[in-house]
Amino acid sequence: MKRILNNAVSLIVVMIVLLLIIPLSTFFLDVMIILNIAISMVILLVSMNIKEPLEFSIFPSLLLITTLFRIGINVSSTRSILGNSGTAGAVIKAMGDFVLQGNVVVGVVIFLIIVLVQFLVITKGAERVAEVAARFTLDAMPGKQMAIDADLGSGLINEQEAKERRHKIQKEADFYGSMDGATKIVKGDATMSLIITAVNFIGGCIIGMVQGGMDFTEVLSVYAIATVGDGLVSQIPALLISTATGMIVTRAVAEDSLNVDVTKQFLAQPRAMMIAGGVLAILLFVPGMPKFQLAVVSGVLLIGGWQLSRRMEEMGVPAQAQGGVGVSEAEQIQAAEEESFKDINSVYSLISVEPIEMEFGYSLIPLVDEASGGKMIDRIVIFRRQYAQEMGLVIPSIRLRDSSSLNTNQYVIKIKGEEVAKGEILVDYYLALEPPNLEKEIDGIDTIEPAYGIPSKWITVDKKEMAEIYGYTVIDPLSVMLTHLSETVKKHAHELLNRQEVVRLIDNMKQQSPELVDELIPALISYGNFQKILTNLLKEGIPIKDMETIMETIVDSAMTVKDLDTITENIRVALKRTITRKFCEGGSMKVVTLDAELEKNIVTSLTAGERGMYLALSPDVMQSVITQLADEVKKFHELAQTPLVLTSQVVRVHFYRLVEQFYPDVHVLSFNEISNNIQIQAIGNITL
Repeated sequence: MKRILNNAVSLIVVMIVLLLIIPLSTFFLDVMIILNIAISMVILLVSMNIKEPLEFSIFPSLLLITTLFRIGINVSSTRSILGNSGTAGAVIKAMGDFVLQGNVVVGVVIFLIIVLVQFLVITKGAERVAEVAARFTLDAMPGKQMAIDADLGSGLINEQEAKERRHKIQKEADFYGSMDGATKIVKGDATMSLIITAVNFIGGCIIGMVQGGMDFTEVLSVYAIATVGDGLVSQIPALLISTATGMIVTRAVAEDSLNVDVTKQFLAQPRAMMIAGGVLAILLFVPGMPKFQLAVVSGVLLIGGWQLSRRMEEMGVPAQAQGGVGVSEAEQIQAAEEESFKDINSVYSLISVEPIEMEFGYSLIPLVDEASGGKMIDRIVIFRRQYAQEMGLVIPSIRLRDSSSLNTNQYVIKIKGEEVAKGEILVDYYLALEPPNLEKEIDGIDTIEPAYGIPSKWITVDKKEMAEIYGYTVIDPLSVMLTHLSETVKKHAHELLNRQEVVRLIDNMKQQSPELVDELIPALISYGNFQKILTNLLKEGIPIKDMETIMETIVDSAMTVKDLDTITENIRVALKRTITRKFCEGGSMKVVTLDAELEKNIVTSLTAGERGMYLALSPDVMQSVITQLADEVKKFHELAQTPLVLTSQVVRVHFYRLVEQFYPDVHVLSFNEISNNIQIQAIGNITL
């Protein structure tokens, strides 16, 4: 029994299809017609009592099933009308007699009016509303998802709530997209009913006169009753379903069921009711107007509006809440915005910049839009979580939006409102990264991988497997864009650490080690200097996750040292295990070293300035160092490893500042920052 109930809908659909083939007796035809009217009425009532469209998310599928059911009944009734001399059951005959009332012309006109009202008014209007709602819902998807991502990043919601909200947004997009298509079914059903009516009438007249031997008057009477009756029993349920469709797609801003909303919103406007009653009272003085009817309706409106107005005053509802007649919501919002911007403080909201922004062309929207299968937002959430776990810094929310100023395949990454990276993606292609030792080349569009600058090719999907055989590393477009975004964010992470985030990190430490925080801030170091130290670490890719070690080292160093660079170097030594893990591979570390004479020259070139010590090498020595470093960096690229330079602790920070402007990807470490159990392999040496 349970298995039958689970497959009930499937069985019903199969039975509906059989209606198109198997003839029905007039008894069963009456049952089907009555059942069709009842189902349509239930659907209409359900659509009026829901609070939001997703409560009736099966409506598009239900619309298709009921339309198919109605067409099946139409086919069966047409077969019965044409095959049984106009006899098609008691319901059709009773409906035809009731409408025609002995006058064929009047009955046909009434039937046509009902069909045209459904076709031109309700169906067409519902189709347009569904189309606009679907487009606007899809357009709003990225913004809604970004808002969820922002709430998740700020801690207002957890991941489960974010997942539920994303799921709801996706269901809304799917629902309105389905409704956009479902309204086309309603429109086609209305057109088909006119065709079936014409077939019944014309075919019935021909059969009656040619095969039945009836005269024209008798044929017209018999088949007109059957045709109009059949059309009405079909169109009344269709009209109910069309009305339900309109109800569903216009419930976007509803707060409760339609009955509650209509009652609440009408009764909230007593002044409108009183004005309408006054206008009707004026019409009493027009000659020929029905005085009694006008007086009754006018009196009801005036008295009802007055009573409602008194009740609202007793409840303390402001007067302006009663008089919103003639002012649209858009005008009210615009007026509120204009009034808001009269305050100088409100204007500052217009000049704020997002910490991280990503703009993309039109063709890249499917990679971001979850309704189209895009996984960009989910991948960004994963990246933010992983980066926080690895580096100890929470990346701010990333603002995603499309831009008409970009080419359709381009994207731009901005940090604090300014462009820092740019790329171009071919959505329907894969990116094949060329291997170091290329054996055989594959056909494709030559390009450069945006994150690491590796020569690559855009290849079609059918060449993906062959490219992998040839040794290429094949990446999908979304991963290319996300990798570029993540590497750009990592490179500029030190710019994203603002004072507010530093305060959050310190407040988090207060929960674990309140005594340590009280000893450090503000007694030994200010918030600003603490931020500078963390920024120095992040700039060179050193995690700040071990905040306790960082603070303890500052406490130990700040007693005797005030120079922030020296304190930072002491922290790096304290984090030697973290630094070793980050740059060591397989227990060994390939590095480039500095000649002893060069280090001695660097030490003697250190000069004291207003902001501490700085390096004043001669131009010839500086040019020689940079040229040699360029050759050594090529060796690391051939090994596919991060370029590392090993120096003494005294020289490290100054040498880093020398080379970072030329080679920002080169990491400079000191011997004291590497664990003792690591094997160091020098693959090059920079000499004086």
